[in-house]
Amino acid sequence: MQADYVIVGAGSAGCVLANRLTEDPGTRVILIEAGGRDWHPYIHIPAGYMKLLQHPTLTWGYKADKDSGLNGREIPYPRGRVLGGSSSINGLIYIRSQPEDYDHWSQLGNRGWSSEEVMPFFRKAERWEGPADAVHATDGPLFTSRTRDQPELCQAAIQAGVELGWEYREDLNDLPHGLGDHIGWVQQTRGGRFRASAARTYLRPALRRPNLMLVTNALVHRVLFEGTRAVGVAFSRGGVTEEARAGTEVILSAGAIGTPHLLQLSGVGDPEHLGRVGIPVRHALRGVGRNFQDHFLVRVQAELTGIATLNERSRGLRLAGEVVKYFATNRGILTYAASLVAASVKVLPESATPDVQALFASASYAPGPTRQLDTKPGMTSGIWQMRPESRGSVLARTPDPRDQPSINPNYLSEERDRRTIVAAMRRVREWFNAPALKRYLVAETVPGPQVQTDDEFLAYARQTGTTVFHATCSCRMGPDAMAVVDDQLRVHGLQGLRVIDASVMPTVTSTNTNAPTIMIAEKGAAMVKATAQAARAVAA
Repeated sequence: MQADYVIVGAGSAGCVLANRLTEDPGTRVILIEAGGRDWHPYIHIPAGYMKLLQHPTLTWGYKADKDSGLNGREIPYPRGRVLGGSSSINGLIYIRSQPEDYDHWSQLGNRGWSSEEVMPFFRKAERWEGPADAVHATDGPLFTSRTRDQPELCQAAIQAGVELGWEYREDLNDLPHGLGDHIGWVQQTRGGRFRASAARTYLRPALRRPNLMLVTNALVHRVLFEGTRAVGVAFSRGGVTEEARAGTEVILSAGAIGTPHLLQLSGVGDPEHLGRVGIPVRHALRGVGRNFQDHFLVRVQAELTGIATLNERSRGLRLAGEVVKYFATNRGILTYAASLVAASVKVLPESATPDVQALFASASYAPGPTRQLDTKPGMTSGIWQMRPESRGSVLARTPDPRDQPSINPNYLSEERDRRTIVAAMRRVREWFNAPALKRYLVAETVPGPQVQTDDEFLAYARQTGTTVFHATCSCRMGPDAMAVVDDQLRVHGLQGLRVIDASVMPTVTSTNTNAPTIMIAEKGAAMVKATAQAARAVAA
């Protein structure tokens, strides 16, 4: 099969690219996805994400390495393997992050990536439920919405934050430079009662176009090269190996795990690593799979009394009532994102801006990433360091594309990261004891009042902490020797090959990563189109 562009991965970025590139009816695109159709009902019901994070067919079933800094635990590392990718299984939170994050990308030598320059691409993506303004747009594909249900406990959490001096922000995506501690209601990728995944919002409309070919349940083995030019990919489906040829470009959008793995399987990477695992070197690029970053999540939870929480509403007759409410009114707990409230606070004195994100849920959970609700009323704050200094890796273990790569986020390897997570747990303890919340507080359940010293907090974090699902930065953008792509997202030293997904981030954004990933794909699509237009002008 042959097209102008071959895109690998129909996740958040790949769906955007498939839509934008096929807007020109003369441009042919092949989109290849390892998973299948997004048929499962839990994908489309917002709260269904709780049942998807370790789904045997809708995720890759990855685990992080034993030596990731978590006392030898191989934690689950969920990534979507379905149309829409991780946007089909995530917690629906739409937060763009601090403007300083993108200014930092620009300061690292990436022209065109400052906060001012990326804002048009956030707006281009968005179909905001409210009126258009300087922050939000209403004519893009991606449905975004306010948190409409505002439970009493979440209101109390916001009030408790204000009592601690945190500024209440009406819109957590309207953040000025230099903003200090703040708190507000999260926004969601939801349109009506259903999840607004990239597959629903970008891919589904594009599939009506005859110039887009979608290939599902297909595992890409490697990129095909002629000299230093990428000319296609080899993939298998149903036990048969096939090729998809690209007349113009191959675009890798397989995510921060899949993209570096595929490059390495294709012989693009650190020669020492490739030689060690038996892969012939085609192009030496030492940064492939390095600089891997993720947010590390630790929970603080408490038992409550005298106020309703999600725990009681998710069982028996109350749950049946919530199901009726969902279908009748598009409201209720089945529309909830992973959190309804988010706070950004500074816990280290040397930080210039907030350095910790603290999500709040009117619920409490059993240990682990599966989000099994407790039976007693409770509340939870899931906290992470916004800008971790720890750097990990994603490295192929064998030449076989079916073998999981080594995934090592290398959590808490840097002293500043350890200080931040300890200080963050102490700050959340203060939050829970502010007057607006303390009136309902029975007792902190985890880490529990017996945990007092820094060493005890850190031990708790290593034993119970997990991923926030924000895998990024493993093919980072930049002008230096360890960068994988340039600021046009072209792979250094090769032709006809780009990476457009979360792996190109030079540093992880402070907050949730889905909105920035979609922005990257919007901007990347514009770059691809501009290159094609320039080539046509030269040919003419």
